[in-house]
Amino acid sequence: MAFDVEGVRRVVGRILDDKLEAWRDSAGRTDEVLDETTGKLVPPAPDQELIWDGLGAVMPYGRPAITRPVGGSVAVEPPVTEYQAVLPVDAPVLRRDDVIRVAGSVRAKGPRDPHLVGRRFRVSDEAVGTYSVVRIVRVEVVD
Repeated sequence: MAFDVEGVRRVVGRILDDKLEAWRDSAGRTDEVLDETTGKLVPPAPDQELIWDGLGAVMPYGRPAITRPVGGSVAVEPPVTEYQAVLPVDAPVLRRDDVIRVAGSVRAKGPRDPHLVGRRFRVSDEAVGTYSVVRIVRVEVVD
């Protein structure tokens, strides 16, 4: 039996329902200037460039997007501190410190997690996995 990549692409496409933007600070932190009053490094404006926008998914790390707790279950889940971004394989390869912003959702019933819309995530591990139709990167909440 042959592997049906198009079939996999259709199934995975159903979970890629977040509108995502990927931003890169092309100069890194080398262009930031020390504010001697506050003691903080201040980036020049604009400091990042948009390198990709398209459909993907941001979800808690290690949990499939389609899994929901069973009603009335007593299981205690640890607080979510790590997330993963699932991107189509044709999206550009992201680097550590690139930023992913959840710009919205195309889901008919609304976003999978409305609290993620508008939030930004920093790529912390760009090599979690690349598969036939998706690339997965680990991300951390920025704001």
